[in-house]
Amino acid sequence: MSNKSTGRPIPAGRLSRVGRLGTMAGRIAGSMLTNGASEWFKGKRPGLSDLLLTPANITRITDQLATMRGAAMKVGQIISMDSGEFLPKELGQILARLREDAEPMPEAQLIEVLEASWGKQWRDRLLYFSFAPIASASIGQVHKAITPEGRMMAVKVQYPGVKDSIDSDVDNVATLIRMSGLIPKAVPIAPLLEEAKAQLHLEADYLHEAAMLKRYRDAVGEDPRFIIPEVIPAFSSGDVLAMDFVESQPLESVLEQPQEQRDAYMTSLMELFFRELFEFHTLQSDPNLANYRVINASQQLVLLDFGATRSIPPAIAGHYQQLLNAAACNDHGMMREAALAIGLISEYHNDAQQQAVIELGMMACESIRADGAYDFGTTDLLTRTHDAGMTLTYDLQFWHAPPADALFIHRKLGGLFLMAKRLEARVDMRHVAAPWLDHG
Repeated sequence: MSNKSTGRPIPAGRLSRVGRLGTMAGRIAGSMLTNGASEWFKGKRPGLSDLLLTPANITRITDQLATMRGAAMKVGQIISMDSGEFLPKELGQILARLREDAEPMPEAQLIEVLEASWGKQWRDRLLYFSFAPIASASIGQVHKAITPEGRMMAVKVQYPGVKDSIDSDVDNVATLIRMSGLIPKAVPIAPLLEEAKAQLHLEADYLHEAAMLKRYRDAVGEDPRFIIPEVIPAFSSGDVLAMDFVESQPLESVLEQPQEQRDAYMTSLMELFFRELFEFHTLQSDPNLANYRVINASQQLVLLDFGATRSIPPAIAGHYQQLLNAAACNDHGMMREAALAIGLISEYHNDAQQQAVIELGMMACESIRADGAYDFGTTDLLTRTHDAGMTLTYDLQFWHAPPADALFIHRKLGGLFLMAKRLEARVDMRHVAAPWLDHG
C-alpha cells in the first residue's frame, strides 16, 4: 500500500450537511449586515447582490461547496456548464470554481467506504493500492490499484453521504443561487433542478455507471481511434467502481503536437458526438476536459467517466437531425419546426423571441455551412453566441427552460466547441455531419 491521503472530512449525514450550509449562510448574513451598515454610513444604498457577492463571501461559498463535494458541488458544475455563458460574471465566478477538482477525502473515510464494499480484509485482495487519489471530483475520487495477477485498476470511490444528500443539497444550493438576486424570479430553474436531482441519483449509482460504460463500449465497438476502459465486476459495487487503468496523458498535451494531429483528434470527437446522438442514442453528457485523455504513442483517445451517460429518445434524435439539416441549408422555416418539436421554443413565444432563437441556432451551427475546415481556434463564435444569448434573455425576456434532453445535448456540444477552441483545431464540420444530412 502507498501514500496517505489528506483532506478535510466530508460531512456525510444529511443534518451535518444542512448545518454546514446554515453556518455558511450565517457568516454571509453577518458579513452582509456589517458591509451594509458601512455603506449606509457612507451615504450609499447598496443592493442585495452587492452585499452578498463580495470577494470574501464568494470565497466562503466556493470553499464550502467544494468541501462538501457531492450534489452541492455538482449542481454548481451543471448550472455553470449549461448556463455559464448567460450568467452574470459574479455568479459565474462562484460556479466556475466548482468545475475544478475537489480536495481528497481523509484516509479514514476512504477506508470506511472500501471496507463497506470490499470487506474488512480488502487489502489481502490487492498487491498495491495508492491512498493518494490520482483524481478527485464532485461525487468521488479515483485511486490506482494492482491485483495479485498484475492487472492495473482505476478505482473510483464515492464520497460518503453523497446519495442521501442529493435532494437536500440541490435545494440548498438553489436557495443560495436565488439569494444572490442575480437570476430573476421569472427564470424557470425548477425543472432544471429536478432533472439535476434525477441525473445525480443515477451518477451516484456506480452499478448504473458500469452498465452505461459497457453499453457505450459496445456501441463504439472496435473503432481503433478510441480506448474505453473495461469494468472489473469483482471489485465494483454501488459505491466503488473498478475498471482497467489506461496509461495516458492529459488532452492538453496535444497542444504540443502538429496542427494535423490536433485536427484529427477533434474531428474524431465531433464524429463520435453525431454517432452518439443519431446512432447510439446514448450520450456521454459530461464534456469535462479531464474525461478525455490521449495515448500519444498510438495517437488514440481515452474516454473516461460515464456516470452522466444518458439515453436519448429516438424522436428527439430525429428532431435534432431535422435541425441539423435546417442549419446546413440555412432554412429558417425548417429550423423553427425542429425547435418547436424539440421544445426549444413554443407557440406562446412571440415572433421576435422565436426569430431570435432561430437566429441564435443558425449562428451556433455556422460551422456546418462553412466551406472546408472551420477554424475553432480563431473564431469569435462563443463571444457572439454569448452576446446573442444575453440579448435574448434580458432584452427579449426569453425565460424558457428547454427539455432536459436538449439541455444535456447542448451541454455536450458546447463543451466540444470549447475543447476545439482550446486545441485550436480546424474541423470540416459539414464533412463530419454528412452521413446525417439529406444532401451530404
